[in-house]
Amino acid sequence: MKMKIEQLYTGCLAQGAYYIESEGEVAIIDPLRETRQYIDKAEANNAKIKYIFETHFHADFVSGHVDLAKKTGATIVYGPGANTNYDIHSATDNEEFRIGKLTIKVLHTPGHTLESSTYLLKDKNGKDHAIFSGDTLFLGDVGRPDLAIKSDLTSEDLAGMLFDSLRNKIMPLADDVIVYPAHGAGSACGKNLSKETVGILGEQKQSNYALRADMTKAEFVKEVLDGIAPPPQYFAKNAMMNKSGYADFEDVLKQGDKPLSPDDFEALANHETALVLDVRPQADYTKGHIPNSIFIGLNGQFAPWVGALITDIKQPIVLVAPEGKESEAITRLSRVGYDNTLGYLEGGIKSWKSSGRAIETLESISAETFAERIKNDTVNILDVRKDGEYNSSHLENAQHFALDFINENMSQVDKNKTYHIHCAGGYRSVIAASILKARGFTDLVDVAGGFGAIKKTDLPTTDFVCPSTL
Repeated sequence: MKMKIEQLYTGCLAQGAYYIESEGEVAIIDPLRETRQYIDKAEANNAKIKYIFETHFHADFVSGHVDLAKKTGATIVYGPGANTNYDIHSATDNEEFRIGKLTIKVLHTPGHTLESSTYLLKDKNGKDHAIFSGDTLFLGDVGRPDLAIKSDLTSEDLAGMLFDSLRNKIMPLADDVIVYPAHGAGSACGKNLSKETVGILGEQKQSNYALRADMTKAEFVKEVLDGIAPPPQYFAKNAMMNKSGYADFEDVLKQGDKPLSPDDFEALANHETALVLDVRPQADYTKGHIPNSIFIGLNGQFAPWVGALITDIKQPIVLVAPEGKESEAITRLSRVGYDNTLGYLEGGIKSWKSSGRAIETLESISAETFAERIKNDTVNILDVRKDGEYNSSHLENAQHFALDFINENMSQVDKNKTYHIHCAGGYRSVIAASILKARGFTDLVDVAGGFGAIKKTDLPTTDFVCPSTL
């Protein structure tokens, strides 16, 4: 039987888990929280999951290693120095594991975190075939070295370790070795990750800025640390869950997947201080929503935005979801450690209306209407895109109010003003508006289609111009 390597990619998290099989034995690398998919895949192939390899203590999602080990008896493997509250095999550098006719070799590559390891897969003939590089090496980038700070280590120290790991462990490998990273574009674990999710090491040696052959360690440290945004607040909490363990996913799903009448829904919101989280498409939210509900739609980068904006990871949550999407919402919440969903509104917003309860709307206008308003009046504009997006190009007189840091920057907005809010495409602006509405802002207007639509009008923008080198 040939070796089988399958990348199981989750776009919302920009995360790749891996299924490796040979001769009826399976290794899973960096599994997601919902483990049934791996078990079903192995059973369908009459194979047994033998090892669960973790490249490091993930910060951007809760891994499924603990549940998967309980269900299969597989051994959890971490790199050197990993300490957990559950049983693992803490591997030594260069230790090898057998999967059928394949060999998986541990390359300790500290830098992103101290225990970070790259797994080198050798084929049945002992030839280096692929690396599963975790957050050590991405396509086009490397992992951020500021997430595992201890009292005696700085981000500069960790960046220096990462430089050595790349030069001593990964760059000496052959150019034809396949690179399977843990993340792609959209992840906050690096700065400029490629949209591609599989690559070749030789290509990375040529194109990845961090692998330049003539690069000094000092240059590497400076370039890797330059422009890194602060990590989302949930990163440290997810890393701790991955080290300490967590509730069974099935229990989390069972607790949350409960239909609630409007009476019960309202009681939980009022008496259990549950957050009303509306996960429908943004157009549905603007047309009618429960007062004080927060919008974060399933149709965008749902889990990362939940993690960035809901500061209490144990926050009780009740859902307003599209019909049939309730369990998906609970699952995606659990991927970033939000395990306290208490139920969902049965019948959705229609049942809320039918019960005679109040709903609110959010004014949403086209970019063309927005342009006409600006020409005819003074308009307060909130641009809620990320720093890099705003700095690249923005409307003249727009106030930058990045959604990432909305909780920290509420003092920058005035409840007595009317604000027109835009992002890049219309998703984040509605999130921002919902948060502002829940905090007492009443005069808010969403610009549908965001900056992409605005750029098609004749409104003047301020674009970034690269300084002349002459």
